[in-house]
Amino acid sequence: MSQAPAPPAEAGGGAPPRPNAVVAVLAFAGIVVSLMQTLVIPIVPELPRLLDAPASDTAWAVTATLLAAAVATPVMGRLGDMYGKRRMLLVSIVLLVSGSVVCALSDALVPMIVGRVLQGLASGVIPLGISIMRDELPAERLGSATALMSASLGIGGALGLPAAALIADSFDWHVLFWTSAGMGVAAFVCVVLFVPESRVRTGGRFDLVGGAGLATGLVCLLLAISKGADWGWTSGTTLGLFAAAGVILLAWGWWELRTDQPLVDLRTTARRQVLVTNLASIAVGFAMFAMSLVNPQVLQLPTQTGYGLGKSMLIAGLCMAPSGLVMMATAPVSAAISRAKGPKVTLMVGVLIIAAGYSLNIVLMSEVWHFVLVACVIGAGVGFGYGSMPALIMSAVPASETAAANSLNTLMRSLGTSSASAVAGVILAQMTLNLGGSAVPSENAFKVVLAVGAGAALLAFVVASFIPRQGGAAAAGKPMEPKGAAEPAGAKS
Repeated sequence: MSQAPAPPAEAGGGAPPRPNAVVAVLAFAGIVVSLMQTLVIPIVPELPRLLDAPASDTAWAVTATLLAAAVATPVMGRLGDMYGKRRMLLVSIVLLVSGSVVCALSDALVPMIVGRVLQGLASGVIPLGISIMRDELPAERLGSATALMSASLGIGGALGLPAAALIADSFDWHVLFWTSAGMGVAAFVCVVLFVPESRVRTGGRFDLVGGAGLATGLVCLLLAISKGADWGWTSGTTLGLFAAAGVILLAWGWWELRTDQPLVDLRTTARRQVLVTNLASIAVGFAMFAMSLVNPQVLQLPTQTGYGLGKSMLIAGLCMAPSGLVMMATAPVSAAISRAKGPKVTLMVGVLIIAAGYSLNIVLMSEVWHFVLVACVIGAGVGFGYGSMPALIMSAVPASETAAANSLNTLMRSLGTSSASAVAGVILAQMTLNLGGSAVPSENAFKVVLAVGAGAALLAFVVASFIPRQGGAAAAGKPMEPKGAAEPAGAKS
């Protein structure tokens, strides 16, 4: 098997990149960053006591990370295209380590929120890693590598829950953050040693107005989605945030179409293949997250409800963990289907598997092994779906815009997961039963959420059917050649 000539690296003494090492290091970094999603889940009920603050305030330990990630993902992608993807990858990991240390040293609400914001700012690692793979890997390795990197977003979330629960049960809660800091340091060292810097860059001037506009619009939108249930969906605050988000994002779009060096090239984004893939990504993100909102709760609810299994957080996490392992295992299968039939087919197959998993979940909710089986089925579907998206995006954009385009796609998935959390919260709050004087979601409420998740997967199937039929390089999963930039390593094999 012949190797592509590598570009001069800024690290590693100018030696050609080793594909296996590059893939392993970038996937590890992606998993470390995605662990931040579930890192605090086991201690959320205890945060009011641990931080001596009301529960409504400690909820910002989760919300702050979500908002920071939404802002950082497109910004880091654009900066990576301009100034170097490896450089911005290292900056992102430094932010993660800094945030972890701040949280590990905190015993109050404000430093905890500051640390969680810094952790959220590291979310650009996954799209940056996909873009580095495009530039550095030989063509025959690219499909399976980017599928694994894309799926690491789900892998880390699935594996992180039982690991975090085990640490929280066995040690002081600060150990959670010291552990994440240590993993971040390990990822940083590995990137420095094994990942070269790409020579594919756009240069130019960063769009500060576009960055500020997108950040403000996204914060308003996601704040309304994530806090609407607490504030009231018809409250002035929630409606005002939705209205502000609409106005700001429309103004941002107007600016991006008229500036010479936009943060996001909306003309490229409006290409049918990119636009439809991003729309499908929202539905896939919604469908993926519904399982995470339902199954751990059912597993942990007391048996007195008639449907809860009364298990611990650790057992619930272990039941979800197989989905992450299955996502990892399906990465090469996803790439093989994309090479043979095109990534559009892979995406459509993946969302059908997700819909089948939710349908199965509706009728199988009474035994622990039911939840393990469902996690595996849905994990396989997510692995196929997430694995196909980078191939669809990269075959439609030039190499000089890879990081920005993949960052926007990652953001679309995050919008889907945020929407799933909001919708599920409304359903579970409205359909309840009384248990010892407390209202808990009913069994039918959970089944409705699962049905909505299946519906989102079917919607993704319909949307994906409008992706243009691919031929030639796109059908083979090969990326579009860069415009006006040096040819990236891996373009030939």
